[in-house]
Order: sequence, then structure tokens, then C-alpha cells
Amino acid sequence: MPNDLIERNLQILSGAFLKLHSEEEIRLFLKDLLSNSEQKSITERFNIALMLERGMHYSQIERETGVSSATIAKVSENLKYGNDGYKLIIGRLRKK
Repeated sequence: MPNDLIERNLQILSGAFLKLHSEEEIRLFLKDLLSNSEQKSITERFNIALMLERGMHYSQIERETGVSSATIAKVSENLKYGNDGYKLIIGRLRKK
């Protein structure tokens, strides 16, 4: 799929999330949108980002989650050099 089409689809999907009114509606949409393995993958990655932001070491994250060091490294790379999406949401969650 061409990058411009991916970006357009992400824009449409982002707009769809804005139409949802509660955590429950978002959860239901995600459960319909994502397969069980996709749900597991994205929730693991988000949990890893939270753990890294708390200063946890790779080895501890591996022990607690069972994910590979490669997955942890990818999340860490996105935290440091990505689009700042993880940083944005983690910052907002801290303000709650």
C-alpha cells in the first residue's frame, strides 16, 4: 500500500476515534478492529513504553512481560526517535 494511502487511512481512523465518547466505546471499537494477536501486540508495546518511561531495565521488562529484547528495543527506539506519540499520551496519563 502506498504511503500516501496509509496516511489517508490513518487520518480517517484518527477521526473515527474522535467520534467515540467513552473508554468503553473505544474499547469496543478496538476489539472489533483488531484481531486478538493485534490487541495483544499493541497492549504489550504500550505497557513496555510505560515501563521504559518509569526507568525499568530491559531484563526486568523481559522477565515481567515475557516479550523479547527486540520488541523492547523497538519500543525504546520509538520513544526516543519516533513521532512523540508515546511521550504525548504518557505525559497526559501522568496528569490524570
